[in-house]
Amino acid sequence: MPELSYREAVRDAMSEAMRRDEDVFIMGEDIAEMGGSMGVTQGMLDEFGPERVRNSPISEMAIVGAGIGAAIAGMRPIVEIMYQDFTTLAMEQLVNQAAKHRYMSGGQVKVPLTVRTQGGAGWSPGAQHAQQLEGWFVHVPGLKVVFPSTPEDVRGLLWTSIYDDNPVLFFEHRTLYGLKGEVPKQIEPIELGKARIHREGEDVTVVATGRLVHEAAAAAKEAEEQGISVEIYDPRTLQPLDEETLISSVKKTNRCVVAHEAVTRMGWGAEVAALVQEKAFDYLDAPVERVGAKFSPLPFAPVMEEFVIPHAKDVLAAIERTVGKADE
Repeated sequence: MPELSYREAVRDAMSEAMRRDEDVFIMGEDIAEMGGSMGVTQGMLDEFGPERVRNSPISEMAIVGAGIGAAIAGMRPIVEIMYQDFTTLAMEQLVNQAAKHRYMSGGQVKVPLTVRTQGGAGWSPGAQHAQQLEGWFVHVPGLKVVFPSTPEDVRGLLWTSIYDDNPVLFFEHRTLYGLKGEVPKQIEPIELGKARIHREGEDVTVVATGRLVHEAAAAAKEAEEQGISVEIYDPRTLQPLDEETLISSVKKTNRCVVAHEAVTRMGWGAEVAALVQEKAFDYLDAPVERVGAKFSPLPFAPVMEEFVIPHAKDVLAAIERTVGKADE
């Protein structure tokens, strides 16, 4: 299989969809000549032209609003919000418009809109350019939320998102763009709501998203040296969530750790912890552990940023606590 970077896999999914389907176009700030702030759309203007690779004004509300209109009119727009933080400027359009039209029309109005955005710490972008807000959108009925962690998954899930008739919030992590991995030669759609088990284990299930999938893998290797067998569950889509695979994994391992880069308080992991205790309480041998960022705006200084966000050592400490190894 060919090897692509996470960035190339995103570009490949969009480009192939645009080659096959004239209803697909992309729109966002500086995505044309500049190729996007993260270089994801580089070269696409040359292939598809300015009508289908459209620079937008600096107005997230306008970008998403125009995308909603185009989607309702029968097209399949992909709109890029430069930083995940800036979705806050489009909340009216996302939460009150995109998420509601299909329901309020009794299914007569489809909104096949894909909203791509990126975020995440690890490169000192400061407090306004690296928040992880995916949990906000999982709370909104009518939106689907996707958060891939590998090149293979980001390509297959983006393809599926483009052809979903509902609005999809598609989250990418800034530090994963350079990550390389093998992908199928032909794009293989990945169903939304199907998790991936990256590593089989017997002693504890680690539920991880985005960058924390890779931090969890590093923690699992260290835990293995202590004789702890770790299973890594990557939901890939946060809404819909593959509850069946999650609960089956926890019933097998009898322990659960939830890890994400977002702030721990009221994070997506809290919902997972509640779900596990509701559906697998009798199987748990220890409380569910949560790993996330400290309750602080993200500092600009690298050493302080590193202190606030979670890493493999934090996941490992949670694993050790839940299997009773912390004091040994």
